[in-house]
Amino acid sequence: MVLKTFNLDEGAYNKFSKFCKENGISMSKQVNFFIKNQMTEEPEVSEKYLKKLVKIRKGKYLGPFTSVEELDQHIKSNA
Repeated sequence: MVLKTFNLDEGAYNKFSKFCKENGISMSKQVNFFIKNQMTEEPEVSEKYLKKLVKIRKGKYLGPFTSVEELDQHIKSNA
């Protein structure tokens, strides 16, 4: 492992940090997972990860939103 520094939008960082804490997932592992998948031609997602996403989408995380797309649109419009 290496330690790297990135410049991130503070609001996006805070939201992602909260999301990771609420769902018991490691922020650094999620960033590492994202980078690895960006480097592959055919990204592979584990069944365990997909189940976590389904749980998150169906859970309270979405709040008043009915879909991930609606949440994404809300986040982008408030960025």
